[in-house]
Amino acid sequence: MAVFATLCFAPSFTFSANQTHNPAILSHHHILGRGSTTIRTKRLALGNDSLGDFGARDPFPAEIETNFCDKVGVYDTEHKILIPTVAAMSLSQQECTPISHLRFPIPEEDAQKLLRKVIGWRLVNEDGKLKLQCLWKLRDFECGVELINRIFKAVGSTGHFPNLHLEQSNQVRAELWTSSIGGLSMNDFIVAAKIDDIRTSDLVPRKRAWA
Repeated sequence: MAVFATLCFAPSFTFSANQTHNPAILSHHHILGRGSTTIRTKRLALGNDSLGDFGARDPFPAEIETNFCDKVGVYDTEHKILIPTVAAMSLSQQECTPISHLRFPIPEEDAQKLLRKVIGWRLVNEDGKLKLQCLWKLRDFECGVELINRIFKAVGSTGHFPNLHLEQSNQVRAELWTSSIGGLSMNDFIVAAKIDDIRTSDLVPRKRAWA
């Protein structure tokens, strides 16, 4: 879900955290600067997933000295602030959830759309079961072991683990799928995104520089 914010600078204003859970709140803040300025703020929280307040910053002293509010000529502005839901978060910021064996795997069409949100992964079909697969070519065996350790640290707390294979002494292959439902779940894409965030630049072969 996109976050929509129409913002205009004011000398100073704050939002009350106690208003976060109300779906629609209309509040007035009176600020004393060069002149008396009223800012009307409408805050909309969608759903029950409240993650914090989003809004404009206070102006810098140099900005106040320019009397920009006088120049703009708008003393009554409306700020619409949407509190994002989990859908607005990147996959790597989300948490894995328990999967019931009664659930169906993600259809291939939806899996292709989710594939755009992860880097370097591809879909493979093995005996009618979709899996996520990623391959890294590294400098040597030690780099392969180090990558596996980094993957474990990155996803160890999720409770959802990839199958990791150290191949040809310097190649790591990771596969993700949810065996209990016989295919892919959202957990697989969340873990893939968390793995994408791992730093690997120091493990891959160095590019040769030509004079």
